[in-house]
Amino acid sequence: MSVVDTAYPPTAAQVAKLGSHIGAQIRGVRLGGDLDKATVATIRAALNEHKVIFFRDQQHLTEDGQYEFAQLLGNPTTPHPTLSSAGAKSLAIDSRHGGRSNVWHTDVTFVDRVPRASILRAVTLPTYGGSTTWASTVEAYNVLPEPLKLLAENLRARHSNTYDYAAESVQRPDDGTVAYRREFESRYFETEHPVVHVHPETGERALLLGCFVKEIVGLSSGESRALFRLFQDRVTRLENTVRWNWELGDVAIWDNLATQHYAVDDYDGTEHRKLTRITLAGDIPVGVDGVPSTVIAGNAESYSTTGSLTAVA
Repeated sequence: MSVVDTAYPPTAAQVAKLGSHIGAQIRGVRLGGDLDKATVATIRAALNEHKVIFFRDQQHLTEDGQYEFAQLLGNPTTPHPTLSSAGAKSLAIDSRHGGRSNVWHTDVTFVDRVPRASILRAVTLPTYGGSTTWASTVEAYNVLPEPLKLLAENLRARHSNTYDYAAESVQRPDDGTVAYRREFESRYFETEHPVVHVHPETGERALLLGCFVKEIVGLSSGESRALFRLFQDRVTRLENTVRWNWELGDVAIWDNLATQHYAVDDYDGTEHRKLTRITLAGDIPVGVDGVPSTVIAGNAESYSTTGSLTAVA
């Protein structure tokens, strides 16, 4: 049974906690560009606290409405650094066009300005399966033993958009996936991030890893893989996660700087799953030592602009 949290500004919104470390459902809100300031403040506060928040019964929301709502929270980015969107305001996550991202990741960590948050809206769903799981990278850091915290805080990792999909996936890629991968890797990006970064709004420390990690800087390939696995496995422990079973009209918003997520590919190819995603621009991550991330290859200025959840009043 969920517990309603009332420690938010006065509004009709009700925040019901889903897990002790991550996840909440917000009721009593009709999303759109016309939300009042108190409700927007409640959504921001809930996102900072619970890392991922969910809304049911938003069937009225269109792509334009999703974008207008996103503008209340921050500065929307262009849909993706490499994937074409033909002037669309959102990125289509479509199972029939390569959109089966069944690997643990934080969105677009291969650029320097990692997106601050993502807003995902269910458009078409399979008759079974297709849920999404999120994990708290803040809690993953918090529960590390002190020696591992010190180690992680002194590591940096290089992230690239040419990650080894075959090593992560247990399924053979179809033609749609191959074409999607080709476009995904059409422009090369590589960025060096701190393994532990300081959240720009909450001040919390979080692990910054996921499938786009190419290597841990200064280590051999074997050592790099071992350390990556050590910390990545901490992120995806079940007690750090929340799993959402989608219904049409659902909207999920997650703090991209405090989470990883995994879209569960447990529906057959005859089923169709399509969701639309809008990302909000973020700042360059900064490590515990105050050193920011650095670009190794690629220029993502046309994709991301400086912004945060406090950018729009």
